[in-house]
Amino acid sequence: MILAIETSCDETAAAAVSPVGRVLANVVASQAELHRRYGGVVPEVASRRHLELVVPVVREALDGAGATLEDVERIAVTRGPGLVGALLVGISAAKALAWSRRLPLVPVDHLHGHVSSLFLAPDPVEPPFLCLLASGGHTMLLDVREHGSFDVLGGTLDDAAGEAFDKGARLLGLGYPGGSAIDGLAREGDPDAFGFPVARVPGLDFSFSGVKTALLYAVRELGEEEAARRRADLAASYQRAIVRALVERTREAARRTGHERLAVVGGVAANSELRASLPEAAAAPLTLCTDNAAMIGSAARYSEGLRYPEYLSLDAYASASL
Repeated sequence: MILAIETSCDETAAAAVSPVGRVLANVVASQAELHRRYGGVVPEVASRRHLELVVPVVREALDGAGATLEDVERIAVTRGPGLVGALLVGISAAKALAWSRRLPLVPVDHLHGHVSSLFLAPDPVEPPFLCLLASGGHTMLLDVREHGSFDVLGGTLDDAAGEAFDKGARLLGLGYPGGSAIDGLAREGDPDAFGFPVARVPGLDFSFSGVKTALLYAVRELGEEEAARRRADLAASYQRAIVRALVERTREAARRTGHERLAVVGGVAANSELRASLPEAAAAPLTLCTDNAAMIGSAARYSEGLRYPEYLSLDAYASASL
């Protein structure tokens, strides 16, 4: 059994995963309510909350799997990218658990974790496939030819799609987290009410800073009262522009690579319009789209673990090194 820990941002998560990819337990303690008052994640606050939650979450995952630490064969942990302080809490906990029983420790890249959410039972997606990874911090097109590795075909030049949703939600006074708030409100609005543009950049890259600015100008031009009255239309049109950009670029990448199988992962994969616009794309269950430890345990199945004492010097990294 693999015991996995994920603390890259504002979810403290632990999971137990079997060697064949069956999720035995998957526990996520969200800090969304804690950070809502600030309008976004405060790194220092997140780190301190992880310190309080990581041990209880690990215990709950083991209890949920009907197991103890004696049943664990490997420890897996997110090494990056993410908030360094938050990551170090998870890494420190993982080191302590691995050291206590001299277990191997598997450091996992968070992005590989998102892709590996597709490899979990009961319906694993087998490579090769083209994968859209869209989250709060990353928007990427990935050529997945085998388990445990992928080639990056394109990425965002500025804001990630999830970041654009969060910033758009703040402009509309919807609070944090923004993606789900916009998704819910958009169902009440007209997506054709406003023609928000999304920049088309060379290659297979993305750019979302322009659509965010277009929303800002639209809100200013409408004025506070009218913008509030038409908030659902603004949300629907803004979401439509972001989703259209994601879908068009994904289909273009599929044409260029010849991939017939598509997949979408990451927090933005939970967006209802994106799922409806890419009906043929495989996607993890909603509970595995946002940050969780089951995907980290899944990724660890395809990586070699570090032996004691190699992992004692393991460090976190904030940015993707792909």
